[in-house]
Amino acid sequence: MTIYRTPDARFEALADWPYAPKYTEITDGLRVHYVDEGAADAQPVLMLHGEPTWSYLYRHMIGPAVAAGFRVVAPDLIGFGRSDKPIDRGAHSYAAQVAWMRQWIEALDLKNMILACQDWGSLIGLRLVAEMPERFAGVALSNGGLPEGQPAPRAFAIWRAFSRYSPLFPIGKIVKAGTKRELSAAEIAAYDAPFPTRASKVAARVYPSFVPLGDNAAVPDQKRAWAALERFDKPFLCCFSDGDPITRGGDSLFTSRVPGTRGAAHRTLQGGHFIQEDDPGGFVAAIRDVATTGAVVSR
Repeated sequence: MTIYRTPDARFEALADWPYAPKYTEITDGLRVHYVDEGAADAQPVLMLHGEPTWSYLYRHMIGPAVAAGFRVVAPDLIGFGRSDKPIDRGAHSYAAQVAWMRQWIEALDLKNMILACQDWGSLIGLRLVAEMPERFAGVALSNGGLPEGQPAPRAFAIWRAFSRYSPLFPIGKIVKAGTKRELSAAEIAAYDAPFPTRASKVAARVYPSFVPLGDNAAVPDQKRAWAALERFDKPFLCCFSDGDPITRGGDSLFTSRVPGTRGAAHRTLQGGHFIQEDDPGGFVAAIRDVATTGAVVSR
């Protein structure tokens, strides 16, 4: 497997990013980068980013979550951020990414986690919850889902075609287009930082095609995951945004099927697709509610 590793110099002096890099090696020598902040014995919050971002997406949530008493672990998916990037498209798949993240969780032996997820962070994170529910204490889900063969919404079909065929793939500007607030030039540059070459963008380009909408090889895995989530009775809070054309209304699928959603303080956050940029405080409040609900239930 041929790997691209983004030079460290690309990550120097990024806006609002004071966190020291940490790395764990998993299968095939792949190196996963992650942020690990807060007390080691505090309840972990697993913040999973999506496509085409990296853990920088959570920079406005990490500090407040730590201040609220949590330990925040925020990895970069393989192919993104400071994590290793296989440059062969055939090395990437939905199943492979789930397996890589599962190995990373097991290597760190993370337990009693609250999953905070959005976009591909949800597709991967919810599969992990389904596969290892004993390691999770609850879920705060925003602007994401677990599709199992439904037709692709028009907005997503356009995005998938763009990712596949556009000769240019300006990642920072793509993130900017998915937010309501105006990102600064420094923030856009930080989203671009991990992806200085065409080869470094392989994963960012291919993942939209892996989303199991329509006829897709991952649909059987999704149905098995849903069967597990339909037994998941730990706190599961939906906090979708009011301005995301791709995932709008997706929370109803979870509130109708996942037992843990019953009685949760579901809420609507204010912003676009990348809600971590538009309403980080609302997302952190949702995480706190999951922890509070879990503490009450466990008594």
